[in-house]
Amino acid sequence: MSNELTGAKVLAKMLVDYGVTDIFHVPAVLRTTMAELEVISNVRRIHAHGEASAAYMADGYARASGKPGVCAAQIIGALNLAAGLRDAWLAKSPVVALTGGRDQATKFRKAYQEVDDLPAFEPVTKFNATVDSANRFPDMLNQAFRVSVSGCPGPVHLQFKGNEGQVDQEKFDEQIPRDIHENAISVPPYRPSPDLSSIKKAMDIINNSNKPIFVVGGGVRWSQAGSLIDEISKKLKIPVATSLNGKDVIDANNPLNVGVVGTYSRGSANKSVLAADLVIFIGTDLGGMITNFWTIPKIGTKAIHIDIDPEVLGRNYPLEVGVQSDAKNALLEMLKFADDNSAEKRLDWVNEIQSYCQEWYDEFRPLLTSDAVPIRPERICHDLSLNLPDDAFVVVDTGHGGMWMGGMFDLKSSNQNYIRSAGHLGWAFPASLGVKCAVPDRPVVCFTGDAGFWYHIAEIETAVRWNINSVIVVNNNGAGNQSKRGFDRVYGGSQTQKAREMWTFNNVNFAEIAKHMGAVGIRVEDPKDFKPALEKAISLNKCVILDVVTDVDALAPLAYTG
Repeated sequence: MSNELTGAKVLAKMLVDYGVTDIFHVPAVLRTTMAELEVISNVRRIHAHGEASAAYMADGYARASGKPGVCAAQIIGALNLAAGLRDAWLAKSPVVALTGGRDQATKFRKAYQEVDDLPAFEPVTKFNATVDSANRFPDMLNQAFRVSVSGCPGPVHLQFKGNEGQVDQEKFDEQIPRDIHENAISVPPYRPSPDLSSIKKAMDIINNSNKPIFVVGGGVRWSQAGSLIDEISKKLKIPVATSLNGKDVIDANNPLNVGVVGTYSRGSANKSVLAADLVIFIGTDLGGMITNFWTIPKIGTKAIHIDIDPEVLGRNYPLEVGVQSDAKNALLEMLKFADDNSAEKRLDWVNEIQSYCQEWYDEFRPLLTSDAVPIRPERICHDLSLNLPDDAFVVVDTGHGGMWMGGMFDLKSSNQNYIRSAGHLGWAFPASLGVKCAVPDRPVVCFTGDAGFWYHIAEIETAVRWNINSVIVVNNNGAGNQSKRGFDRVYGGSQTQKAREMWTFNNVNFAEIAKHMGAVGIRVEDPKDFKPALEKAISLNKCVILDVVTDVDALAPLAYTG
């Protein structure tokens, strides 16, 4: 290669300096940069089978590592990459997307594959910009990384001139600074502190409340403030409900943990929030899922809201106090004003919420421990709760998978982690590969259904090729049976047999498909075989498809609404 300093050399060096270990892409884009990476680093250039998969892998990587995940595609695949960024946008995950784009010299002349892709990235990114000169590489890449990790994290997009980003071949002006912004390597780069008068006002209300509850979201997770939630909840005897994004903020062994609240939830959490006289929201934008479309808690319940984004304060619930702050900094200040003596008056409240938790377990224990064949999904979730290693990283799809695991699965160790699709079926499998790239020494277990698994099944080959050894648990019922209720409803209570063609599949043995693609395939048809199969899958340290045949008529419980 030439000794001339080019944009590719600058870009490759900056990516390495930002700690990038993996780039998830569909070729060909930034070819010269990819070649330079080979010369100066061990960065893995992971070729995926689809652009959306590449974006999902980068998303999983970001959520597991706390650093921006990088994905890339040439101009013809850019729209697919934009579609893949939607989940990162919804989940507030820092993903840096790099694509090829139109060259000014050939704009509007019907160049091959030319479409103006830039507008498609606008609704799913925090920063969306073109890079038309190699001399702009440093400031634009620094801006992209800084924006992706700042405030509420989120995806960003840089479109490089040339359908394959050939602008990286240009000579670079050596006089231009090209250092990275070291504080933008991971989330959070900055921790805004709260207004102390607002904290004092909030704590005065909390100390005087009889039945308060914390509702914590993904912002607490990004802020790495879970231990402080644990501390303040125990100090003041205040129960804790979480969002799906915040599920791993507090483990199930904490007696004050009532579970996930909202739509994909646990009944004990919804009951507890509805019974509370004060709700303290921390690190959540209070969207439809965590509140079951703003019905839990009811509008008018006394509320305090702490979030790094001031725009969400008071948007969906009237507030006694709104505090803009990093979650960790806010909790540190709150602990200074926490009145230990106020905890005693909440003992009856703690007993009440614990009775809700016990009632939930009593109701669902028969399903959680069911020996029925075909297997009940509740049993899978329960066996995962009991048998996953203490350092497992769990990655969960949306739809019924999100409902089953959000409500039925328990994290038993503070060293376990849990992330889930923010809305896109099929996300979990490729995302779990990204997670494994970020935390290669931890067991990564994905839970998806066959409807989700079909989306990106080709990535089995990617996992095998790159030795990305996630364990994929497929809830295989031959259907996307979350749709059953909806079709029953529109058919007046019970759908026709023909209607099932809209949500059922042929019966397929995914374990056999996995074997043909070079992975390990294990099929489970009896619930007593799931635990040893799981243990074997984790011990093999290979990509394993755990194909679990389940009951197509098993429907996840709907949200408790009172």
